[in-house]
Amino acid sequence: MAIVWKTIVLYLVVIVAMRLMGKRQIGELQPFEFAVALMISELAAFPLTESNKGIWDGIIPISILVITQFMVSLLAVKSVKARGWICGRPRIVIMNGNLQEKNLRKELYTINDLLEQLRIAGIQNISDVEHGILETNGQLSLVVKSQKRPLTPADLGIETKYEGLSVDLIVDGRIHEKNLKLVKLDIPWLEKQLQEKGWPNPDDIFYASLDTQGNFYFQPKLKATKKTKL
Repeated sequence: MAIVWKTIVLYLVVIVAMRLMGKRQIGELQPFEFAVALMISELAAFPLTESNKGIWDGIIPISILVITQFMVSLLAVKSVKARGWICGRPRIVIMNGNLQEKNLRKELYTINDLLEQLRIAGIQNISDVEHGILETNGQLSLVVKSQKRPLTPADLGIETKYEGLSVDLIVDGRIHEKNLKLVKLDIPWLEKQLQEKGWPNPDDIFYASLDTQGNFYFQPKLKATKKTKL
């Protein structure tokens, strides 16, 4: 049983530690943040693989790492010089359709790596790129030349309606009352919408939302749909 509770506790510790590091995907981590994430995973496994080690042998080093990482992040926010040293600086690798050889070599970034990122972005020719910037997290940001960009309504002088975010009203049968208040509606209004569409019970709704144009969308649960067919 010792291994079971150790695993549960360390799992929770790792979740809290990663949450404190902020909401980022793996591809968005800075190099020092990625190193911390790897070290945390190793330290969490240490008490589980070594029977003579207690759970605190994992929790204490993880806590120290999280505090250190927080302090380094705070320093990077406060100081521009420190940020450049810790996180690095974005580097231009394409300018006016021309490769910047020196910058590519400094970043140890090969032409093949660059071409791969261009293909992923749907760009076939380097000459179509106005600026290509290698960000500090390793991602490539591209600004395509104006002649090669797709047409937009603004290019054609066409006015478009505002499109904001849809508001979740029901998620897995659960009504979000705060969101209803946000759009100045209430539960009776929601129930009326569902009744008009033949679904009087909100518990049977898998998802429902309202967009900025006032369009109500909903999808019943699969189980509820099968019951109505029977």
